[in-house]
Amino acid sequence: MTQAQGIRLVLLDVDGVLSNGRLYLGSGEELKAYDARDGFGISLLQAAGIRVGILTGRQSASVERRAAELRIDPLLQGRPDKAEAFAEVLQGLALEADEVCYMGDDWLDLPLLARVGLSACPADARPEVREACDLVTRAHGGRGAVRELAEWILRQQGRLEELLAAYTKGDADHGRSTRQ
Repeated sequence: MTQAQGIRLVLLDVDGVLSNGRLYLGSGEELKAYDARDGFGISLLQAAGIRVGILTGRQSASVERRAAELRIDPLLQGRPDKAEAFAEVLQGLALEADEVCYMGDDWLDLPLLARVGLSACPADARPEVREACDLVTRAHGGRGAVRELAEWILRQQGRLEELLAAYTKGDADHGRSTRQ
């Protein structure tokens, strides 16, 4: 059994994972760029019954909006002590740490990456993070890394072909499955 078999929650950092890590600061607002492929990967995980959440050290209205669009829950923002927030997630969802995959990219993520059942990071994560992770994607943060992770987990769980077949046969629930 691979590490991906028992994954029930994929928890994601934002800056450097869901976005490319760049912060565009305007007059009173913060802008981030998100990749539609990552959004679709999140929808695929959800269609397979895997919950997707966000745990980030920063607070941003942009993240709140993206999470709402993709029906991501739980959403924990402004939580630089990720280990403490992770304990709350486990308790609130009645999960064990080995049922969680976490994707992060920087030093703040290291304590959490060491605790989960499957640790992952984008190709452009800090070298120390890449060394600590079970899976390093070929894609960069904000450029398809989450989609790559989603497909990897679904392939390991034997669900990817089933989901793809729904699209090739035209049976996909387009109202739910194509949120990007």
